Amino acid sequence: MSATPRRRWGLGARLLAAIVAVILVAAATAWAVAAAIGPEIFHDHMLMAEPADSSVVSHAEEAFTTAWTLSLSLALLAALLTSVVVSVFLTRRIARSLEGVRQAAARVASGDYAARVPDVHMGGEFDDLAGAFNTMAADLGEIEQTRTRMLGDLAHEMRTPVATLDGYLEGILDGVVTADEPTVGMLREQVARLARLAQDITLVTAAGEGRLSMHWQALQVGALLDDAAAQAAARFTDKGVELRVEATEEARQTVLTADPDRLGQVLTNLLDNAVRHTPQGGRVQLEAQRAGSTLRLSVRDSGSGIAAEHLPHLFERFYRADAARDRAHGGSGIGLAIVHSIVHAHGGAVTATSPGPGHGALFTVDLPVVADTRPGHRSP
Repeated sequence: MSATPRRRWGLGARLLAAIVAVILVAAATAWAVAAAIGPEIFHDHMLMAEPADSSVVSHAEEAFTTAWTLSLSLALLAALLTSVVVSVFLTRRIARSLEGVRQAAARVASGDYAARVPDVHMGGEFDDLAGAFNTMAADLGEIEQTRTRMLGDLAHEMRTPVATLDGYLEGILDGVVTADEPTVGMLREQVARLARLAQDITLVTAAGEGRLSMHWQALQVGALLDDAAAQAAARFTDKGVELRVEATEEARQTVLTADPDRLGQVLTNLLDNAVRHTPQGGRVQLEAQRAGSTLRLSVRDSGSGIAAEHLPHLFERFYRADAARDRAHGGSGIGLAIVHSIVHAHGGAVTATSPGPGHGALFTVDLPVVADTRPGHRSP
């Protein structure tokens, strides 16, 4: 036989009971103090007056006792009633306000991220609570939209290589396709594409959770630029796009405390993005400048450009714009998100600007140049 759950008191009832208890204790204390001290003081004063008749003292003390008892009783009763009325009003307002929070929280828990807590105007604490809740609900709604879009885009990205692998393997099993060197090479290319996608997702996820591994060491900027240009040279040559490296001598000699592999990945992704959106005969410039305690790395292209409404979203996972990052160019939509995560882990910032579609784009990375400056959220 299951036990009947005990009924819990609500917040309003608890507040009312606590306030009534405080008032009763205060009333009892006032009554005890008045009864113990008042008559004694009055009696002493009557004796100092030296009345001729002792009956006068007795009558005066009896009148005093009746007066203070009646007056104090009425005063305490009025205080009690007033306090109860005010307490009931206050507790009901608080309960209604918290009920709004409870209902909004229940809606958010059920997946309705449009739920909001209305302003209650009961002090800064309640307003701060309502504001924090509404901000949380809005953030959860954005996260859910991003998650939904990410899962859809991830499924799209995986669908093509998986379908290709399945089709060719089925053809090989049926004897329709020959497992010759070109076919095997193509299958390995699709497997590598899936592996890169998995690695990229792991990287941006680890960065978002503060688990991005970093191997810090002294890094000369000139070597970083030369290595990035050398790795991208073949891709640019195949595409027929010119790659230039322009850096001041001061910038080339600058030494950063950074992870060489991660910063190399930043430049590789930016150069890959630039060549992917630059037509044959176009030009891409990898630039570096030193301005005080800041090193600026830039990738400038003469490609398809980016519409203004897409610029604030370029570094979001899987984000694409028709003019800037559509799937026809072959990108996974994670490269720029990786760039943002790595630059942020180095304590820097990355931005994108463009005059508009057809006029190229400029991606800029600003990194701090301070001896042994390492963001505290990195992992060893």
